[in-house]
This record gives sequence, structure tokens and C-alpha cells, in this order.
Amino acid sequence: MSALSRPFLPVLVRREHASLTVKLVAPPMALALATLLNLGLYLLMGRDPVAIFHAMLLEPFLSWASFSEVLLKTGPLLLIAQGLAIGFRAKVFNIGAEGQFILGAIFASAIPVWFPQATGQWIWPSMLFIGALGGALWASLTAFWRVKLNANEILVSLMLALVAAQLLNYLLLGPWKDPNGFNFPQSVMFQYDAMVPILIPGTRVNLSLLVACAFSLGAWVFMQRSFAGYKLQVGGLAPRAAGYAGFNEGRAIWLSLLVGGFAAGLAGAAEVAGPLGQLQRSISTGYGYAAIIVAYLGGLHPVGIVLSALLMAALYIGGDNAMVSANLPVAAVRVFQGSLLLAYLVAIAFVRYRLEWRHAAHASTP
Repeated sequence: MSALSRPFLPVLVRREHASLTVKLVAPPMALALATLLNLGLYLLMGRDPVAIFHAMLLEPFLSWASFSEVLLKTGPLLLIAQGLAIGFRAKVFNIGAEGQFILGAIFASAIPVWFPQATGQWIWPSMLFIGALGGALWASLTAFWRVKLNANEILVSLMLALVAAQLLNYLLLGPWKDPNGFNFPQSVMFQYDAMVPILIPGTRVNLSLLVACAFSLGAWVFMQRSFAGYKLQVGGLAPRAAGYAGFNEGRAIWLSLLVGGFAAGLAGAAEVAGPLGQLQRSISTGYGYAAIIVAYLGGLHPVGIVLSALLMAALYIGGDNAMVSANLPVAAVRVFQGSLLLAYLVAIAFVRYRLEWRHAAHASTP
């Protein structure tokens, strides 16, 4: 077969320098692509896509009441995503933030459950601190198995999330069950001093949003301006070079997982001490998994994560609106969230690589 008759094959070739403009355009392009994909899905389902997208993407921003709920959900998503992104940039993949979120909620709830008559402004800050420690403690189990036994942190953290959910069920159906709760699996209602103060009067937005913003600022300083953050990034990008330079891989794994668990536990504590006001089984709302999408959609950069957390929170509220006004099933909302991550991964692939057409004989040549 002559060279001219050989077929051409597409080959991805890594770019030497990725354009900053293309990086910034990738998230909006991913949102547009996910919207188009789901447009076809809604048409196949026989739903009105215009009504769905109006409810999902516009209504959360059209009234102060809806936007305040967006801000409320932005807090936990932002906290968890910032913690996860630190580990992801070091190539430590903590997929079990949902379990760490639950453990944070459990640890924080111990104070009002065991001391329901306690008063004082020390209660809610103590709950946040203890909840953060609970999340870090749960993440430390994954770090131990990864460092000491070389277990895959993805599998271990994910399985521990399932264990955390069962621990929550045990407590709410057993020792922590409210005796006056009409047999519902929930704890007693927390006292006033166990509630995080409201940040914006007339809404449910509380001080945990400021905590999330402060954590985001700390994440930016850590990753962009500290030597420890630099070591984590080098370890993720070039493990062999990092090892040759004396960077400790085990220490990086511990730090990444503990920071992620701390942030997720803090978010769980803020949830029970904020909008819920008690420990419930519904505390497990998928924030830990949605935060993975938030982290990647934000380019694993602290500033980008702030914007993507706001978008994901709007999708939560907009999804609820679409289920009511457009009769959209909850599974379709989850599909939109998942397709958003898939679209971003496709977009970012073309940021890092360019497509070239080569003869079949040379297609394997980098």
C-alpha cells in the first residue's frame, strides 16, 4: 500500500504551553456543551426544554429569595471543593468527602445531643471545630491505608463513605433518636446557642458562608504563595523529580487527605448547626460528590472554584424548581451535573492537547 493510500488517523499531541485564554473559555464551553446534550435528552423525554432551562439556570437568580438559597448551598460546596482541590493537584484523589461530611455532622451534633440544656456563645464555634476534626479523623483512615498499606485512596475513601452513612443510620435509629420525634430517624432539635448566627437577615444564609470564603482565601495563599503548597503541586506533576528533590510523598498524602477531610467535616458541622438545626438522615445530600465536579469545573484553582461552586449551587436550586414547575425527575438533574463534568473533561483535554491527523504508519509517533 502506498503512503498516499494509507488512512489518516487523529492523534492527540500534548501542547508545550496551554493558552490562558483557552483555559478560561473551557468552563463556559463545558456548560454550553452540557446544556446542548441535555437539550436532546429533554426532547426525548417529551419535556419542554425552554421551561426546564428557564427554571434551572435563570430562576435561581431572578429573586432574592431564590438567590439567598443559592448562597446557602454555595457554602458547603465551596468548603469541600477547596479542600479536595488541594489533594487533586497533588494527585491524591479523595472521593469519600461525603463520608467525611457525615462524620463532621455527627461529631458536631454530639454537643447538643449530650448537653441539650447547655447555653453560651461557645457552643456553635465548638461544634464547627469538633466537626472539622471529625472529618479529618475519618480521612486519616484513608491516609493510613494509603501510606502504610499502599491501598488505593479512591476505593478506601469511597467505601468509608458508605460506612459513615450506616453509622449515621445506627445513631438516628438507636441511641441518638429523638424520643419525642414521632419515630422519625432524627436527633433532638438543637438549642438556640447551637445554631450558627444568621449572616443576612431575612434569609437562611449564615456565617458559614464567610467561613467558606475565608477557607478559600487560605487555600489560595497555601497553593499559590507557600512552599508547602508548591511541594504538593510538584509532587503531583512530577513525582520522580519531587522524590529526587527530597519531597516526602507520604507526608503529602497525609496533608492532602487531612485538609480535605477537615474542610468536609467543617461543612457537615455547619449544615447541622445551620439550616437543619438537628441531625437527620437527609444530611447526606451528595455535597461530597458534587464538590468533585465543582473542583474540576473550577480548574482546581481557588478562584475558579468560587465561581463553579456558585454555579453548582444554582443548579441545585434550579433543579428543585424544574422538578416542580416542569415535572423533571430528580435523575435528570443528576445527569445534568454529571454531564457538566464530562463536558469539562473533554474541553480541558483540548486545552492540554491538540488534534493532529497523521498517516496510520506514524499515528503512534508522539
